[in-house]
Amino acid sequence: MDLTWHPSPNHGPRREGVRPSLVVLHYTAMATAGAALDRLCAPEHEVSAHYLIGEHGQVWQLVDEAMRAWHAGAGAWGGIGDVNSASIGIELANPGDAPFAAAQMAALEGLLTGIRARWDLAPQAIIGHSDMAPGRKADPGEKFDWRRLARSGLTVWPLATGPEAADPVRFQAAARRFGYAPDLALQAFRLRFRPWARGKPLDGWDVAWAEDLARRYPALDQADPTA
Repeated sequence: MDLTWHPSPNHGPRREGVRPSLVVLHYTAMATAGAALDRLCAPEHEVSAHYLIGEHGQVWQLVDEAMRAWHAGAGAWGGIGDVNSASIGIELANPGDAPFAAAQMAALEGLLTGIRARWDLAPQAIIGHSDMAPGRKADPGEKFDWRRLARSGLTVWPLATGPEAADPVRFQAAARRFGYAPDLALQAFRLRFRPWARGKPLDGWDVAWAEDLARRYPALDQADPTA
């Protein structure tokens, strides 16, 4: 993997000694990787990530994995409220409405394989910014190929073979156990797993898929030290 160290000043210590238990994937929503690199390293913007992956598979490391990068913002996943302290952030150079190039996805797979090994992370630890900040963030977006990562064993995908009753109580319980906060859980769930169904009422496939994921991949039970 072509990795370049390009340090950003925008980072700090992980609070309360928390170690990474999540990886959060983003898109940059900028025209080029170079523009994103400049922004992520500019002190006045106060944003960063641990890694940036360019359109052609180049990888820049901006923050040491042991440090707290400033990429997640407000939100939560499972019992984790300070996601920045508990996560490694990866930015993918993409305007937000375009497919992700094969070379970029291959570089991401290599990077995730190493991160998971170093920090002993389960596949459900790989989430999108939209998962932990529903309604506020949409990245990595509906063009991102989550199924490709799941086929590589790097993240998760539902395996339910038939719909259940379209019960909102069951859906919310399962979505929360998987990791989603209750507010806007259906919107975030569909953005990642069923983008073709966005805007439609809850149906039995939402319930079946959420319950399957909750059963096989419950969110890691980690109390937030800053709560």
